[in-house]
Order: sequence, then structure tokens, then C-alpha cells
Amino acid sequence: MASPRKSKASVKARAEPDAAVEDPRRSIEFSIEELARTARTSVRNVRAYQDRGLIPPPERRGRIAVYGEAHLSRLRIIGQLLARGFTLSSIGELLEAWERGSDLAGVFGLESAVSSPWTDEVPKQFSLTELVKMFGGSFDVRWLVKASDLKILVPEGARFRAPSPRMIQAGAELVKAGIPLDEMLDVVSHLRANVELASERMVQLVEKYLFDRYGKGLPPSEEVARLGDIIWRLRPLVEMAVLSEVARAMEIAATAHMGDRLAAVLDQLSQRSTVKPEKVDASRVRGRKKA
Repeated sequence: MASPRKSKASVKARAEPDAAVEDPRRSIEFSIEELARTARTSVRNVRAYQDRGLIPPPERRGRIAVYGEAHLSRLRIIGQLLARGFTLSSIGELLEAWERGSDLAGVFGLESAVSSPWTDEVPKQFSLTELVKMFGGSFDVRWLVKASDLKILVPEGARFRAPSPRMIQAGAELVKAGIPLDEMLDVVSHLRANVELASERMVQLVEKYLFDRYGKGLPPSEEVARLGDIIWRLRPLVEMAVLSEVARAMEIAATAHMGDRLAAVLDQLSQRSTVKPEKVDASRVRGRKKA
């Protein structure tokens, strides 16, 4: 499956570390299959929603239909409304009211800020043969159980869906280097527990200081758009904070565990370079030659 095509501006912003914080609403493009897989729905549903006018038509580039971030956000909103008991007809009425410019615009904007993906990765499917090849023939099928429990590889028929293909690629490279995947998955499980706890507390802070002042109901219409904008601005800031903490922790761990080992190696090399060669007795050398 082809990777999603990013806009030139997005690629440039990611390539310049000193640039301003990147807008998370960057352009991501999908085929209909990629869109359905990312939204956890089916191609048939995407087409049905499009026929009903619940999602806008895709951009046409010749014979290719291109979907974007707005389609994904709308599909997730539809999925959440269906899960709450709304019918497709009532969802259609809500969306029509939104497009007419009613107060629902701000509500759906806030919903989009919350429900839009927090990563630009598109899930990818792998066959067992592809996984074995990626891992250099060192893929133990027993690892699939642990990877499935962690939702890193999700069985879908005869194939496996990877929500984060980058993680699979990283795992494959580490396995080729000699690190067992099952032990890496243990680290991921421990990391996930800590990250989920930190994420939960971060969201609780947002809820406490930004939303609780309005009670259990919706904020006033004039505040909804502002809150949605805050959520959008929060996204890259949270990502930067998490990456900074991971980098700090890795530096500490690497120094603690590998620093002493490297220091010992350097010390041994230093000692070898300072050892003076033994003096050779010239007469003994001449004597050996005569003999």
C-alpha cells in the first residue's frame, strides 16, 4: 500500500527543526481503501455515506479519487454519533444544520479537534510472508500473540493490520540487529502503561481548567470555537513535550548502562598505547642469525 501523500509545505516544515510549531491540520491524502481502514469502517460504508451526502465527494485527479483529513474527521464524527444511537437520517439533518451555519459549526469544529488523528501514520496490512521477509527470516509466529494483545498487529482474516507501520519497521531492524521481538514488546507494554497514565492526566488538566467551568453541558457557543483552537494548538505541544522527555530518558539510560562500558574500552585502548616496547639485545639477534 502506498504511503499517504503529504503536501510540500508539510514535508518542508518537518525537515526544518527550528521552524515554528507545525500545524497538526496538515494535508494528508488517502485512497478510499486507506480512508476506510484508518476510519475503522468499510469502503462500502464510505460510498454509502457519500451517496447520502454525509461526506463530501473526493477530489478527482483524472480517474483517481483522493480523500483528505476532512473526510476522515467527518467519518469519525459519523461513527461516534452512530455509537450514541443517532440514525443516518438524523446525522444527515445535523450535518445540514452545520453547513447552514448554525451553532453546530462550533460544536463539530471542537469534535473534529478532539477526534481527528493525532498522528500522520496510515495503518498498513501485512501478510505473514511479508512479516517474515521484513524480519529477515527471524520472525517467530509465537510473537504474534503478544503483538496482537498490544494491538500492534491486529488479525484481519489472513492478514495483519499495523496501526503504526513505523513501529513494525523499527522492530524489524532491531530484530535483525539481534534483539528478540518478544522482549521489545515487553518494553512497549511497560512504556504504554506509563504513557497512557500521563495522557490521562494531561487530558484531565484540560478538562478541569478549560471545560469544567461550564458544568456538564456544552460551553457557550461563543467559547466553543476558542476551545477547539486550543485543542489544535495543544496537539503539537504535547508531542514536543513527550519527545523531549523520551530523549532525556534515553540519554540518561544510555549513559548509565553504556557509558561505563565505553569508558572501560577507551581506558584499555589508552593503556595499550602507553606501553613501551621491550628493548632488544642486538648481540642475541646477531647470534641467532649466525646459528
